Amino acid sequence: MPLPLDRPLLDDAAGKLIRPYTVSGGRTHPTAALDLLSLVLATGAAPGAQTGPEHLQALALCQGPLTVAELSAHLKLPVAVTKVLVSDLVDGGAITVRPPHHQDHPTDRSLLEAVLDGLRRRL
Repeated sequence: MPLPLDRPLLDDAAGKLIRPYTVSGGRTHPTAALDLLSLVLATGAAPGAQTGPEHLQALALCQGPLTVAELSAHLKLPVAVTKVLVSDLVDGGAITVRPPHHQDHPTDRSLLEAVLDGLRRRL
């Protein structure tokens, strides 16, 4: 019986059945310069012929701007794999990447410390 391709291949005990390096075709370095906070957005152009289901899922998620880190979390893939997928879509013209927006002033240290404290309490 064929497996449905519209949802991830999962095994209740093992999790995803497809290993991350398979998703990226064994590649570990993206062709585009990407940061965790780089914003990605779909252009509306059709993806190239070399796209897999993960590429299409990433493209669907990028209808509004997302950071690479957010996209990685939504895809439940390591950031390195997500960067390779995004760079494939950038190379094919289906996604644009914008560097993170840096303000003229640094982030308030007390805000960063409060976020770190909150994270520590949750973990």
